Amino acid sequence: GDLALLGQHLCGRIVAYKSGHELNHHLVRRLVETLAARGLSRSLAGQPLMDIRSIMKLLPHRYPFLMIDRVVEIDGDKRAVAIKNVSINEPFFQGHFPDHPIMPGVLMIEALAQVGGVMLMGSIKKAGENQDKVVYFMSVDNVKFRRPVVPGDQIRFELDLIQHKERASRMHGVGYVDGHVVVEADMMARIVDR
Repeated sequence: GDLALLGQHLCGRIVAYKSGHELNHHLVRRLVETLAARGLSRSLAGQPLMDIRSIMKLLPHRYPFLMIDRVVEIDGDKRAVAIKNVSINEPFFQGHFPDHPIMPGVLMIEALAQVGGVMLMGSIKKAGENQDKVVYFMSVDNVKFRRPVVPGDQIRFELDLIQHKERASRMHGVGYVDGHVVVEADMMARIVDR
């Protein structure tokens, strides 16, 4: 219960022996300090780093193809984390297994790609480069779908940069629902002029 002071869920395993409130509070303070030092403290307050309006300023995608709702973590051009709230009102549920609605895997991959697009476009913006750029995905490899995603789920997409050369980047992305992996893939993308 003391760890609830963080204001968000922890994804991990914590083992403590006779810890008590004082030691638990010390752990929470250290986690807050560590995240603040990495520039992630805003996500602790439950506030997104980027809401839907900010995402739409960065990405060219629009309904029904804008697949992420908010960005909760960005670590430069190395890592990004975004959230997708899956609603029964999504247009694809009308035709994709309508009696047993599950989110199409290709749309989960598209959401991962959009998280990568936010991360890469954000790095261009910070560098002060010409904003008339767009991120095109070049390849998707090692795709694995682990569990179905259904209405009411919230997917946490985590994307890590593996390698960056000039304007091409290799990334690895994973999607989680309630701490369980639902999708993962390796992707390559390139930043190009519009």
